[in-house]
Amino acid sequence: MRYGHSVQTVRTAEAALMARVAEGALMQRAAAGLAAVCVELLGRRVYAARIVVLAGSGSNGGDALYAGARLARRGAAVTAVLLAPDRTHQEGLAALRAAGGRAVDPSAGRTAIARAHLVLDGITGIGGKGGLRPEAVPVAEAARESGAPVVAVDLPSGVDADSGEVTGAAVHAEVTVTFGTYKPGLLIDPGASLAGALRLVGIGLDADLGAPELEALQHADVAALLPRPGGESDKYRRGVVGIAAGSQRYPGAAVLAVSGALRAGAGAVRYAGPGGEAVLARHPETLVSNGSPSHAGRVQAWVVGPGLGDTAEARTAVDEALGSDVPVLVDADGLRLVDADRLRRRAAPTVVTPHAGEAAALLGWERTDVEARRLDAVRALAERYGVTALLKGSTTLVADPDPAVPVRVNPTGTAWLATAGSGDVLSGLTGSLLASGLAARDAASVGAYLHGLSARLGQGPLSAMDVADTIPAAWRNVLA
Repeated sequence: MRYGHSVQTVRTAEAALMARVAEGALMQRAAAGLAAVCVELLGRRVYAARIVVLAGSGSNGGDALYAGARLARRGAAVTAVLLAPDRTHQEGLAALRAAGGRAVDPSAGRTAIARAHLVLDGITGIGGKGGLRPEAVPVAEAARESGAPVVAVDLPSGVDADSGEVTGAAVHAEVTVTFGTYKPGLLIDPGASLAGALRLVGIGLDADLGAPELEALQHADVAALLPRPGGESDKYRRGVVGIAAGSQRYPGAAVLAVSGALRAGAGAVRYAGPGGEAVLARHPETLVSNGSPSHAGRVQAWVVGPGLGDTAEARTAVDEALGSDVPVLVDADGLRLVDADRLRRRAAPTVVTPHAGEAAALLGWERTDVEARRLDAVRALAERYGVTALLKGSTTLVADPDPAVPVRVNPTGTAWLATAGSGDVLSGLTGSLLASGLAARDAASVGAYLHGLSARLGQGPLSAMDVADTIPAAWRNVLA
C-alpha cells in the first residue's frame, strides 16, 4: 500500500522527529537520497556532468543545494540558480560552494540550464500555493525546453501538495523524489501528471506520521481482497449480480456491463431490461428477464444505469434497485434519475461511479472545477449523498461516506480507457465484486485497479470489450 499524508501531518511528524535528532539531520538524509537518485539517472557518469539546481527560498532549496554539493564532490559541474538570493538556504549554498559549485542569478542561469545534463527543481516546497511566482516561470520553461531530465524535490514546484491542484505555471518533472511519505498531490491529477516517476526516500518519519489521508492499493493488497471460490462454492455462494442496463437505443451498454460482471468472477448474472436478446447472443449463460429488477429473481448486488436512457421503464429500474436490501452500484443514466434523499436513506451500501461531468451535475459545480479539485469533489460526493463515490478520470478516486476514512487513488489507470463503453465494463466488474461480498470501498477500489490493469495488459488501442476480455488476465497477474 502506498500512503499519502497531508502537509500538516508531515510538518507535525517532522517537528517531532527533529526534536530527537541532531540539527540538520533530516535535510542531510533527504539530500543523500536525492543525490543517489540523480546518480542513477546519470547512469553513474557523474564526473563532469553538468547539473543545475533551481534553488528557491525554502527547505526544498536547501535539500537541492546539499544534494548538489554531494554531486559536486563526485566531480559534477554544479550550478545553482538562486531565485531568491536574500532568502537562499545559506548553509546549503555554502556547502555547494565549498564542494566546487557556483551560484548565478536567473538571467545567467538560463544559459546553464540550456547546457545541463540534469536539472534539480528545488524552487518551492510542499507549502507552496498558487503556482510558480513570475520570476520562477522563465527558468522552469527553460528547464523543460532544455530536454534535460528534471528531478523534482519532494514535488514539482507549482503543484499543491495536498490536492494535486495546479492553478498556474508548474514544473514538469521526469522524476520526483519525495521524502518520508507520498504527498496527495503526487498521486492525483493534474499534479500527478507533472510528477513523472515517483521515488520515496525514507527519512525516519514513519513512527510519527499517523493515519494517512490517501491510500493507493498495490498488487499484494488487491490479491488479498480478491474473492476465491472454495470447495463448497456454487454459483449462488460465489455471488449473483443483477444488471439493469441498456435500452432499445443502447443495447451495447447491457452487453458490456454483463461482460464486466462475468469476467470478474460472478457466479451468475441476472439481466433485467430490453437488451436481453443482445446479451444472450454474446453471453448465453446470462439469466435474462425482460421485466424490471423486482421480477428478475434474487441477487446479492445490483448494477443499474448504463445505457438506460430516460424513460418510465428506466426510472422504474432505478427505483426498484435502490429499493432493494442489497448493495447497489449506480452509473451513467442512473445518476441522472436517482433521488438524492433515497440515496441517503438506504441502509445497504451504495456505490456511485460518475465521470467529471456527471459529478459536476450531482454537486452543482462546473466540470472544470471537478477536474481541477478531484479530491475535494470525490469527498463532497460521498459525504453529501452518504455513498461510496468512485470518481472516474485520469486518476480515479474512491471516497467513503465517513470523511475520516482515507480516500483511495487508483494507480493503474491509462488513457486507453478513454473509449466508449469502458465505464459500463467497470460497472459490471465492480458490481460482481459487490455481489461476492466485498465491502463497497474495497469493491470500488479493486474494480478500478483491475479495470486499469486490464487496459494496460491489453496494450491499446482498445475497445471496451477488449478491456472486459482482459479482466481474467489482470486477475491472474495480480495473484501471480
